Amino acid sequence: MDRNDAHVLEPEMKLVTPVNQHGNITVGVTANYADDEETRFLLTPEACGLLTSAGLSVRIEAGAGIDISFSDDAYSEYGAEITDRESALKADVVLSYTPLVAADIEKMRPGSTLLCMMGDNLFRAEVIRTLLERRITCGCLDNVYSMNDDPVFANIVNEIDGRAAILYAQEHLSYLGGGKGVLLAGVAGINPCEVLIIGEGMECLSAAKAAIASGATVTLLNNDISSLQSARQFCGDSLITLAIHPRVLYNKVKTADVLILGETTRSFSFPNKLHRILKDSAFVMSFKDTHPSVSVPRTVAMALSNVLVNFFDEMIIKSGFEGMLISSAGVQAGIVTYRGKLVDKLIGSFLHMPAVDIKMMLTPKN
Repeated sequence: MDRNDAHVLEPEMKLVTPVNQHGNITVGVTANYADDEETRFLLTPEACGLLTSAGLSVRIEAGAGIDISFSDDAYSEYGAEITDRESALKADVVLSYTPLVAADIEKMRPGSTLLCMMGDNLFRAEVIRTLLERRITCGCLDNVYSMNDDPVFANIVNEIDGRAAILYAQEHLSYLGGGKGVLLAGVAGINPCEVLIIGEGMECLSAAKAAIASGATVTLLNNDISSLQSARQFCGDSLITLAIHPRVLYNKVKTADVLILGETTRSFSFPNKLHRILKDSAFVMSFKDTHPSVSVPRTVAMALSNVLVNFFDEMIIKSGFEGMLISSAGVQAGIVTYRGKLVDKLIGSFLHMPAVDIKMMLTPKN
């Protein structure tokens, strides 16, 4: 081979060795809105390092990690590019814990992907219309299912909500929290506090387990016996399970030091009149109104990052989010808008907008 042959072959070698062998997929991560109480976040610096090592380009909005006590330098050390919000929004895949507002969606690249958790913004007509106009594929991670049919993202946040609820309760009962200065757990010669939880699901079960572990006496009420049986298996024999009955409910509320309300199997509303018999010092919390995980956002970010790294690994294997979406029914379950069409029937019903079946849209591609 002479020198001229070598010179001809050199450009061909560059072509078959691209800078990013995975198509240079860019991931933009935006900060929480300053006027919002949301503190939870999706990626830690270590997770960004795993993504960049896998060949993805990660752009982090400057200051985005402040709520989880990570500096911009921590992210840049793991290969992330620190940039402004507009640059992060121009990525192929944009990550935001809360759904973006319409003004930010307008800055996204047409045809790109937004991954977030379900939130109020997605029930606003201007947000959905902007997603459709920009042909943005929007997916809610907490509606995504794993290969085992588990809502893995939702379960993580709900478990942290449940466990953190018991932290809230203990703080309220303590002297520093303005309470009478008592422990949930009993000590020699003193009864433990009584924790009453009404509901089902990961939030309630995790709260029950955390309260049991703290040493409290825990009772779980629901209006479905099979759900109570499953709860007993999940939490152990120390959990007291009772069907919701007027007299039982009255007696338990009257002696409760902590009352936590969640969703029951069948519709149930806590009677307002029972608030009058609660102890003055009782801690009352409803998962419908409060998300205790906002007080431990770094734990949320660490836990969600573990799942997101696997999520993006699968995306790389399937040559992008489109390939992942076509082959995964669990991912399809989380999609709200796809290529200019609304595919979430719940949101469509709420906004009186037509929604189509995403499976019908994907069928020609399978």
